Amino acid sequence: MALLENTIRKFSTVAFILFLLPLVFLYVMILGFSITPAIYLFQKANIWVEGYSLFVKSLCYGMCAGAGFISFILSLIFIVPIFNAPLIPFVRPYRGAWYSLESIPWYYHNALTYLVRYTILEFLTPSPLNILFFKMMGMKIGKNVVINTSNISDPCLIQLDDYVTIGGSAFMMAHYGMKGYLIIDKLHLKRGAMIGLGAKLLGGVTIEEKATVLPNSAVLPKTIVAAGEKYGVQSQVHD
Repeated sequence: MALLENTIRKFSTVAFILFLLPLVFLYVMILGFSITPAIYLFQKANIWVEGYSLFVKSLCYGMCAGAGFISFILSLIFIVPIFNAPLIPFVRPYRGAWYSLESIPWYYHNALTYLVRYTILEFLTPSPLNILFFKMMGMKIGKNVVINTSNISDPCLIQLDDYVTIGGSAFMMAHYGMKGYLIIDKLHLKRGAMIGLGAKLLGGVTIEEKATVLPNSAVLPKTIVAAGEKYGVQSQVHD
């Protein structure tokens, strides 16, 4: 095992390319399955509008494009978690080299999360569908939680207890880099915690009950924000 790890680090560029090939295959499969309903709809439309005027055909194809886009969104948020499910047991807290066997499940988990995050997740935020997506990706989410951001990494290492509110454009990630090491650590927001607009939370952070992270504040690794505390710098307006 140590020999393999050393080989990976020695030939990191080649190893990384080889490591990406299965991910490319996964992307092709996921996107292919997700686009299939739209293509099927267009194929059926060709039959339905045969013999009609150009205007009617154009209108039908336009409606199919809209319906196909909606079907792509719904398909993607359910298909990606299916491919992600086998990875969840292998994504664990970790401190070590960026290029290692232990980091592969974590990397794939985030790559699948980002496929949704950078394509269609903004259209679903905030809504019950973005909550459902993060739950299916392994995030532990209590009742009456609001997530008004798509800027989330490592969802299977994040826990949001009941009545947590995540403000718009906030960032949450259960990892960080330090002194050349990759560090993956859990992120836990307890009951009633509130995260302000544009705040940033990193791995190893715990937000205790009913604590508030003020807008645009950064909560550094290993920080514990005490229950009921208002954490961060309050912006001031000067005359």
